[in-house]
Amino acid sequence: MFLNPQERKYPMIQAIEKRISVYSQIPIENGELMQVLRYEKNQYYKPHHDYFSDTFNLKRGGQRIATMLMYLSDNIEGGETYFPLAGSGECNCGGKLVKGLSVKPTKGNAVLFWSMGLDGQSDPNSVHGGCEVISGEKWSATKWMRQTAHS
Repeated sequence: MFLNPQERKYPMIQAIEKRISVYSQIPIENGELMQVLRYEKNQYYKPHHDYFSDTFNLKRGGQRIATMLMYLSDNIEGGETYFPLAGSGECNCGGKLVKGLSVKPTKGNAVLFWSMGLDGQSDPNSVHGGCEVISGEKWSATKWMRQTAHS
């Protein structure tokens, strides 16, 4: 679910958005509404890019340039965020050993990654996915940031 514009005014959400803006160096107004996700056992999200390939989505704020993914729950087995084209080693993804880099979902941690390079071009190496949850429930919040103010 996406938070609505009223919920975005809650002091806790404003504090989180300010912290994201300071860390990413992207203005708060360039951010989309936060999305909260829940994955149960055996659920996953196949590898994808966060940048847009269509012109319709570019009309409000331009291209997505960065993603902040925040982990809201603990005691999860599997459920890693997986970057198949990052790094040069192997990592765990839903109980399997795969090539790439993965981030274990730990409550209170977050990962910031970029969908575009400094040259303004979409970065195909930013492909990522959510590995299968083996046990527990994975809760996360996603904040996408655009090139300009998102209305």
